[in-house]
Amino acid sequence: MDTAPVRLRTKASWLVNQAATVAHRLAMDEFARSGARRYHYGILAALDEDGPSSQATLSRRTGIDRSDVVAVITELAGAGYVDRAPDPADGRRNLISLTDTGTRRLDQLEGQVRDTQDRFLAPLNPAEREQLTGLLARLVEHHNG
Repeated sequence: MDTAPVRLRTKASWLVNQAATVAHRLAMDEFARSGARRYHYGILAALDEDGPSSQATLSRRTGIDRSDVVAVITELAGAGYVDRAPDPADGRRNLISLTDTGTRRLDQLEGQVRDTQDRFLAPLNPAEREQLTGLLARLVEHHNG
């Protein structure tokens, strides 16, 4: 990064992109060690937080494309992490539910995410980590409105 032009190194948008690239690589490497993917964590986390949900709702909540959600749900169901059943209120859609095995898997993935966050944010003290996270959340909220 020290070789990048000063005009780039002094732009917040460029720095955020560089940091996101590092964070993404760290997360992908960590998830790959346990045979998981980032999308697995997102879907399991949404189900844990919101309870049974439709595939469309999961897509909206996680920002994962609907066609990708279907593939991820199929993977998670095959591993016994989620159940897929017709929605009693609307038989045309499925409700996805977290299983006990899925809850245990989410706990495992949560540990991996914590480890990844610690590696990514290693140069920052706890107050700086909290401040950075808050500032990034404000930016995302503002632009996603």
